[in-house]
Amino acid sequence: MIKLNVNGSNQPLDIDPDTPLLWALRDHMGLTGTKFGCGIAQCGSCTVYLDGEPVRSCITPVSAAVGRQVTTIEGLNSPTGKAVQAAWRELEVVQCGYCQSGQIMSAAALLARKPRPTDADIDDAMQGNLCRCATYVRIRAAIKTAAEKSV
Repeated sequence: MIKLNVNGSNQPLDIDPDTPLLWALRDHMGLTGTKFGCGIAQCGSCTVYLDGEPVRSCITPVSAAVGRQVTTIEGLNSPTGKAVQAAWRELEVVQCGYCQSGQIMSAAALLARKPRPTDADIDDAMQGNLCRCATYVRIRAAIKTAAEKSV
């Protein structure tokens, strides 16, 4: 039996330790906000935090999360996370929405590290988060709006 701490709650799982964390979250815990996009850590849709750092859950085995704090979009309750989510709504970033949980997780991690990011900081932090609808201009604007409101 594997035990994971997900969004502040201990979750016992009868699961193979090599199972990708994404599938443990979605299929075994019902946390479907984290999305499957590519399965090879290239699109960012599956981004979650391990001990506050963004990781791609599609390639992270469950065994790597044991003894660590996993945070999903459902558990993103920090002031910075709430500011990012509010900016996303205010600026109507979402088009199809599929990639947005990964985008939001990456953006909140950036602002937690660097409250006043430059365009270069945003580009660096968001690299690898793909949006098929190409809402990148709105994503950048929302990150800047969240930075203004969360400081």
